Amino acid sequence: MQTPTTTINEASEFLASRLDGRKPVAGIILGSGLGTLAEKIEDALTIPYTSVPGFPKASAIGHKGNFICGNLGGKCVLAMQGRYHFYEGYSLDTVVLPVRVMVRLGISFLFVSNAAGTVCQDWQIGDLMLITDHINMIPNPLIGPNKDEFGPRFPDMTCAYDLTLQESARRIAADEGLRLREGIYLPLSGPSYETPAEYGFCRFAGADAVGMSTVPEVIVARQSEVRVLGMSVITDIAHQAGDGYVTDENEIIRQADAASRRMSLLFERLLSEI
Repeated sequence: MQTPTTTINEASEFLASRLDGRKPVAGIILGSGLGTLAEKIEDALTIPYTSVPGFPKASAIGHKGNFICGNLGGKCVLAMQGRYHFYEGYSLDTVVLPVRVMVRLGISFLFVSNAAGTVCQDWQIGDLMLITDHINMIPNPLIGPNKDEFGPRFPDMTCAYDLTLQESARRIAADEGLRLREGIYLPLSGPSYETPAEYGFCRFAGADAVGMSTVPEVIVARQSEVRVLGMSVITDIAHQAGDGYVTDENEIIRQADAASRRMSLLFERLLSEI
């Protein structure tokens, strides 16, 4: 049986050969409906996940399943149009495989994004939320034998989301006149959307936004001392049973797409400064 390390090695070697000498400084993970940022990448090279050894097809709605390598904000980046999710039935080794590969390719920064619901009733659909911390409620991707070549058995998570990048994001948002919320992100396994009681639990636990992704990738990035910036697009607001509201995945994708231009501007300017 092929080991996760073998898969990482083969995928890294394949991508390195396809990148033809390009050295990405930053990886970007584009969540549900947020893949349009890839349209801004210049001199773009597209590599479907299914062409990479060990990479399955991305099946989640709004996830195209491509690597896009090129220039954004004057930096060479490797962007993911879509990610793998635990709820799709993939092992956590598969969920974090793209980040492990990007680490092998030499990234120093990882920008992660997602579509999320919020428990903050005064927030609005379409708001951007700077992730300042997380509460992990799905299995940790580091469970099992440690991959020592990627970092320590017990990596520190005190500053999982880079404080300097956060400060830069705040300044850029103010410069551009963009409203930028800030808060704590909590992932549940999905794929069912949260019940009102589950949203209430997340609020009580200290979360501001709730989703189904992101944290596994952040954990493995930080294990390898890659600096992380996280951003949620608020596509849903917690409702109570009986108020007539129904969570609609197509509406969530539409709202994420509408907000993606603002997020793209923030990411592009951040990249120009690193």
